[in-house]
Amino acid sequence: MLKLAHYSIGVGDRFGHQARAQIRAVQALKNQGVTVVPVWNKSFREHSLIGTHPADTRRAADAAVAEEKWTSGYFLDADHISLKNVESFLPTSDFFTLDVADFIGKPVETADSEAFADRHAGLTGRLSVPGIAHPLEIDRATLIKVASRYLAAIRAAGNLYRHIAAAKKTAPFVTEVSMDETAAPQTPVELLIILAGLAEENIPLQTLAPKFTGEFHKGIDYIGDPAAFAREFDEDICVIRYAVGRFNLPGNLKLSVHSGSDKFSLYPHIAASLRRHGAGVHLKTAGTTWLEEVIGLAAADGEGLALAKRIYRLAQPQFDALCVPYATVISINRANLPSADTVDAWSSQQFVGALEHNPACPAFNSDFRQFIHISFRLAAELGAVYTDALKAHAAIIGEHVTGNLLERHLKPLFLDR
Repeated sequence: MLKLAHYSIGVGDRFGHQARAQIRAVQALKNQGVTVVPVWNKSFREHSLIGTHPADTRRAADAAVAEEKWTSGYFLDADHISLKNVESFLPTSDFFTLDVADFIGKPVETADSEAFADRHAGLTGRLSVPGIAHPLEIDRATLIKVASRYLAAIRAAGNLYRHIAAAKKTAPFVTEVSMDETAAPQTPVELLIILAGLAEENIPLQTLAPKFTGEFHKGIDYIGDPAAFAREFDEDICVIRYAVGRFNLPGNLKLSVHSGSDKFSLYPHIAASLRRHGAGVHLKTAGTTWLEEVIGLAAADGEGLALAKRIYRLAQPQFDALCVPYATVISINRANLPSADTVDAWSSQQFVGALEHNPACPAFNSDFRQFIHISFRLAAELGAVYTDALKAHAAIIGEHVTGNLLERHLKPLFLDR
């Protein structure tokens, strides 16, 4: 199998123009002594909305890596795929995020849950996990309950992994399992039992994306209690390390944090846990690249600002339709959105102030930011009008993309300790 680096970051490039700017960010960090490997991720949903294909992402990433002379590895993630949509990713992807959240809670035979509990009876009792102050208490009833809820998802992950492996033949790839897009977070006890099941499926798992406590909404900071997240994240690291030894999982298995961009209140806690345990992490930050494109256009003023305003005007009447695919990961108060006429009167500084994630700025509007975040389809429908603007204003957009990734994400997580 391909081995994923200790630190990796999922980056999005929805229109295929910002990979070089993203590499400049990871290169700048490497120059300061820390290597974080970029993983370009784009889901079937995003390809469908924009009208692109996985091969387009591969071409853009390969070209950028060559042009920037990046030599520390990179991957292409078939993000949030299932058996229904994996085929188009098989020729070009070398990282697969197996999204099995839809199978959580699907019924399984009672006999299957009981048989699972029998196979893992050794987990029952007061289990001491190094790094966790209190023992994990697991009884047979807990094993059966967790198996009943997660066994269908575990099996779906195994089926999807084997389908990909058969298609890829000898071509190696990285496997992640994603269970984050569901209603309830997984506890450390549940995580341990899930890992026991995934090990039974013989999945060479390198990253696991659980559902954490709190809300991870698109393009804005964490909603919830950062201290509660910190405890959970730290315990999850300990559970993963314990599971690696107990279930013979890959030694580089690590947590993956989805919708991880802009979670500024969590980064000090994540960094502290990584430092304390010497652990790795995979952080997905995909959508904010598109936001930095719009910010760069607005900052360019003139035609760039006019295009940013045009996208917003086109998006407003489609509010409900744009929200549907992202309903579980946004929290937009429509009443807080400015009218298109109001935005049309904004200066470059006002537009950037409203959109750029700087809570200290009085003009910042998190509802406006989230709505622009999910409105990328409107830019795609403009075709060459939008992509030509990206080319015309490449320098200022690139500065925003690089700066956002480096200063707000990479440095706080991996360098500022």
